[in-house]
Amino acid sequence: MTTDLLEHYLGDSARRRSAAASAHSGAAGGAPCGDLVRVSLELAGGRIEAASFDAEGCAASRAAAAAVAELADGESVLDAARVGRDEVAAALGGLTSQGLHAADLAADALHRALAAAAASGEALAAPPAAGERTLVAMSGGVDSAVAALLERERGAEVVAVTLKLWQDRRNDGERSCCSPEAVIGARAVAHSLAIPHLTLDLEETFRRAVVGEFVAGYRAGRTPNPCVICNGEVRIAAMVALADRLGAQRLATGHYARIVDDAAGPLLAPAADPAKDQSYMLAALDPEIVGRLRFPLAGLQKPEVREIAARHGLAVARKPESQDLCFLAGEGKRSFLRRHGGLGDREGAIVDRSGRRIGRHRGHHHFTVGQRRGIGLGGPQPLYVLATDAARNEVTVGTRAELETSAVGLRDATLRRDAAAVDRVRLRYHAPALGCRVEEQVPAGGHERLTLRLDEPFAGAAPGQTACLMAGEAIVGHATIAASSPAARRSSPAARASS
Repeated sequence: MTTDLLEHYLGDSARRRSAAASAHSGAAGGAPCGDLVRVSLELAGGRIEAASFDAEGCAASRAAAAAVAELADGESVLDAARVGRDEVAAALGGLTSQGLHAADLAADALHRALAAAAASGEALAAPPAAGERTLVAMSGGVDSAVAALLERERGAEVVAVTLKLWQDRRNDGERSCCSPEAVIGARAVAHSLAIPHLTLDLEETFRRAVVGEFVAGYRAGRTPNPCVICNGEVRIAAMVALADRLGAQRLATGHYARIVDDAAGPLLAPAADPAKDQSYMLAALDPEIVGRLRFPLAGLQKPEVREIAARHGLAVARKPESQDLCFLAGEGKRSFLRRHGGLGDREGAIVDRSGRRIGRHRGHHHFTVGQRRGIGLGGPQPLYVLATDAARNEVTVGTRAELETSAVGLRDATLRRDAAAVDRVRLRYHAPALGCRVEEQVPAGGHERLTLRLDEPFAGAAPGQTACLMAGEAIVGHATIAASSPAARRSSPAARASS
């Protein structure tokens, strides 16, 4: 950074002022490094009418704050969303490695201010005069990066968004798809593709609707499915709403799923790669939302996606996939439930189906229906968890034959088509679809209770998990598994054979 540029930005008093009450503000830095940058943006009609800043710390940080405010002032929101560390450094005439930290802080403060605007409900951009604009959900992984590439190659104007859903000192932010670290990584990928990037902060909603239900489910003896709740109630609808405020016609994601139309409207269906198919996790999406989505990876296999990323020189081409729930990244479920739900170890009885005590356990919340490992009991046949009783802190175990059921009770069911259309169901993520029918003849809509009759016995229908209801390959409804009928278990062929 030259002396002239340093003096220019350090002397920029015109923008060093208090922000208007209506401004959207963001700050970065603080105690760890001693430097703090604040940026505030006043918007009108998708344009930044004024950008102001404040900064504390070293000269480089103060100059970078002035530079990023100057870069954003008068620009459209989408052009400001293209500004990153490199643009700040270039405005300052180049920076040392120490100075690049100041550019990072300034860029991050700008993007936090843009995130405040994204969460405000304010219109951020008008639809394009020609062509199509697509908002792409980018997590910082290879799938979403390739989805953005493919949308751009299709001819769409692409804008990227990353959700900030969770921040916890005990998590490994590098392994989470929705942490502050993930936001920064996704922004870097987007900027490497010359794509504007925005952040949408939904942490409060996520904490209440997803994490809260996760903890409550285990406390009540259920096995909740937080990803279905997150996609169906939190993430996707919020991003579609943001797409509207950005003048984008569609939201594209890196999910492996397809959209089909049965003449009554759009429905989800499994992707071409059965090993990566994520349609189950999207089953709770409303058809109106599905109609706004694009899944660029629908027809691709995972190796093809990585090859596309490598061909375009993306740094994430070989990035490992996270196998954890985003809020569990780097922390086990046992520790998480203890910290966030007060569910510590509490000794209780393991019983057989007759109620006879055959062992002890360390808490019902450590077990789920269908579980085999971790029971700690031997016998002539392998034992499985048949049920958990939260009130009694009791776990019932039995043989696989006793676990199997031909009828599954459902609660809080939503049908997109008449019940008569349902002919298959998936009762776990990646479980094969089973032939079935809904016993009740009911129309499309919400239903408090339904019963599924399966064509063949299923082992491990866990209360709290999602039942993905299908007509052929199309997903036509979803529900939460309530309970399996003991009578159905006793009447199943496997159970009769074992008796």
